[in-house]
Amino acid sequence: MDAAITVSGLVVDRGRRRVLHGLGFAVPQGQVTGLLGPSGSGKTTLMRALVGVQVVRSGNATVLGEPAGSPALRARVGYVTQAPSVYDDLTVRENARYFAALYGRSPRDADAAIADVGLADAVDQLVRDLSGGQKGRASLACALVGRPEVLVLDEPTVGLDPVLRVELWDRFHALAAAGTTLIVSSHVMDEAARCDRLLLLRHGELLADSTPARLRAEGRSDDLEEAFLNVVRARGAVAA
Repeated sequence: MDAAITVSGLVVDRGRRRVLHGLGFAVPQGQVTGLLGPSGSGKTTLMRALVGVQVVRSGNATVLGEPAGSPALRARVGYVTQAPSVYDDLTVRENARYFAALYGRSPRDADAAIADVGLADAVDQLVRDLSGGQKGRASLACALVGRPEVLVLDEPTVGLDPVLRVELWDRFHALAAAGTTLIVSSHVMDEAARCDRLLLLRHGELLADSTPARLRAEGRSDDLEEAFLNVVRARGAVAA
């Protein structure tokens, strides 16, 4: 399977602190790849590097055959940050239709994106009046309306109730089945089971590039969180 994203020797420093330590991996097209690890492990920094907004010390990242951040990728890559990236003084519909116009999409496409994230009942509400979870979904709708080939999502399910989380994950897999490549970050290990592939980070290092089934086997536990902890312990023992 062709890789949508290829990373090689990626090093990122913040001041005197090294945040990413020579990461290397490939992400297949048309899959949901989970980027998992505790807070501070480097997930957001890596995602910023993939969309080309992070200064890197060395190494490279290639997305859809182009260097990350290339102008040619602007209409092909969607990025949803942890902080909502929408306009507070516009309604949900106005935001989605504005981004639709930027991408050359129709108002109908905007309305469909809003429905896909479960905000059809809030289309006429100003974004500033929405809850935190609703604002995040409004941002996601604005990214979806462009129909990106690669979609990078930084903890998109934070603050959502269990029903909405399940619905969003169903949507993510529907997008992957249609050919979209998704990178979804989370620090909640129970979401790992919903991913096709897993990239597990800790202290800026890639501990595992695996699948849920292989991680369970390597970590010798059916519980993914326990399996992850067993892998961390094993790596620590080897290093010692």
